[in-house]
Amino acid sequence: MATPDLKRPAFIPSLVYRDNRAALDWLAKAFGFEVSYLLTDSSGKIMHAEMTYGDGVVMVGSEFADWTRSPASVGGKNTQRIHVRLERGIDEHCERARRAGAAIVMPPADQFYGDRSYMAADVEGHHWTFSQTVRHVSYEEIERATGFKHQATA
Repeated sequence: MATPDLKRPAFIPSLVYRDNRAALDWLAKAFGFEVSYLLTDSSGKIMHAEMTYGDGVVMVGSEFADWTRSPASVGGKNTQRIHVRLERGIDEHCERARRAGAAIVMPPADQFYGDRSYMAADVEGHHWTFSQTVRHVSYEEIERATGFKHQATA
């Protein structure tokens, strides 16, 4: 969907919800996302919606076809998870999500690669990871901490 006034990153994940209108409200309340685009039909039904956070965009859709389902409609199964980078305030962000009803799958914890991260499931079962860089780590430090071998790609 090309729109003249919207920032268009190369990748835009699209999540399916049973109730996309309720999802928009909840994602704003729990995660601080903002509605950046909303297209409705004459009865007010949402035909297309997008939310932003920082420079990220996510589409919030509905179960509009046989192949589209919310995790809530398929026993909580997920085929993807969204990773969101925060600039600051990861612990406060987690508490905000918890107060809004997110299931905290993994509480905030420092990671070997220098981020502090937490994982949450939203009201329909989509899994989200939020992370904030708390220290810069070299590839050598990552290799020592994990035993994994870094391979340059560029």
